Parts: sequence; structure tokens; C-alpha cells
Amino acid sequence: MSKLKKKLLDNNLTYGSWLTLGSTAVTELMSACREFDWLTVDMEHSSIELKEAQELIRVIELSGIVPLVRVGENNFNIIKRVMDAGAHGVIVPMVNSKEDAEAAVAAVKYPPRGKRGVGLGRAQGYGFSFENYKKWVDQESIVIAQVEHIKAIENLEAILNTPGVDGSIIGPYDLSGSVGALGEFNNPAVEEALKTYEHICAALQKPMGAHVVQPDAGLVKSYLNKGYTFIAIGLDTLFLGSKIKEVFEEVKDN
Repeated sequence: MSKLKKKLLDNNLTYGSWLTLGSTAVTELMSACREFDWLTVDMEHSSIELKEAQELIRVIELSGIVPLVRVGENNFNIIKRVMDAGAHGVIVPMVNSKEDAEAAVAAVKYPPRGKRGVGLGRAQGYGFSFENYKKWVDQESIVIAQVEHIKAIENLEAILNTPGVDGSIIGPYDLSGSVGALGEFNNPAVEEALKTYEHICAALQKPMGAHVVQPDAGLVKSYLNKGYTFIAIGLDTLFLGSKIKEVFEEVKDN
């Protein structure tokens, strides 16, 4: 069993981050940080296309880090194509029900566990290692459900108990929007939804996930203190922009 798969199963802490620029050089730099267990190529809120994603997956994988892809939607064709490109797993947006979760797993896994068709792309060694890949994808591939709607909170126990779902990650902005309070994280309805998420995950002993968008150590620690174990820190653009801002603030202070 891979290190990340085992850590998710045991609810142990892992760190990751988000890639949105589509740059192999930036991806290589972030992969060189050995603190990351996984890096996610974002194909939902970026201009990254499949060809670019495959190159980023290659860089991450060759660096010894687990490459995940956040797909743009819970779409069978999109998921199987990023898996064929070599992704070790997917983060799937708007998983709001058990049926949504089952569909995501079915797109990743081959029969009899899933419905994914067979292609001979990069993941399968271009046709030279399909048998090994068939075993690998059944046992090692990762499916993370993105919990970003109040319906997902209402159906959370069924989602997390779906065979093949390895964990979840909160989408706080869309979750807040689904209760009519977009970006209002102190809104009582939003706070209650997050408390419910945390309570159910803890009761089921499932990993809680969060994307700490601003690369701020204090914010990360606040999630750690709440028991979150699947944590994305920042993204490529914010790491770059934050450092520029930090340097110029220090220069101007002098």
C-alpha cells in the first residue's frame, strides 16, 4: 500500500498544495519541497488542459510525490482521462450524495468495482504494463470527495461510507454560498455546517480535509488543532505573490 493511501486509511496527517499556473518549472520547484505528500493539478479553476496536466503529473510523480487532479466536474470521461494521463487519484467537486460518490469511484476503477473503460495511455505504460496498472488502480488509486454544498453535509455519512472514497475536503466558499452566505464564514449557518462536517468525520474516523488558501502557518495550525489531517496549503500563485509582497513590505519599512 502506498504511503498516502495508508495515511488516509489511518487518518494520519498529510500536506499538499494546489497547482494552477500550468508551469512545469513551478511544479518542479514545489515538488522539490519534500514536506508535501501530494500536489493537486487544478483543472476546475484554472486554464490547465489535459495535455498540460499530463506534463505536470509527470513532474510530480518523478519527484516522488503523489500527483492528484481536481477535475472540473464529476464527469466520467474527464476522470478516466486524467487517470489515463497518470494521476494517482482525483479530487471531485460537488459530491452531494452517495450516488455522486459512487459515480466518481466508478470512473476511477475498472470492472468489477467500477465502470472505467480500458485505454493504453501513460498510466498503463503505453500498453506495456497494463496488468500491473490494473492491480495498482484497484488497490492504490485515491478518490477524494469535495464537500461544498449543504446537501453534501446532509448526506455526508453516506458519502464517506461509500466504498472507494478515501477522504473528503471542504470547499468553504461554495458551501457558504449554498446556505446564502457566500464568503461569510462567521455566519451561524456556515459555522453549523462545518461543525457537522467535523463531528461526522470524527465519529466515522475519516480524514477531514481543508484547503488553507492563504499560505499562512497560523491558519494551518488552527486546522491542525481541530483535527484536520488532509491539508492543502496555498497554491502556486499565492506562494509567489505572497513572497513578493512580504519582501517589498520589509523594504518599505526601512
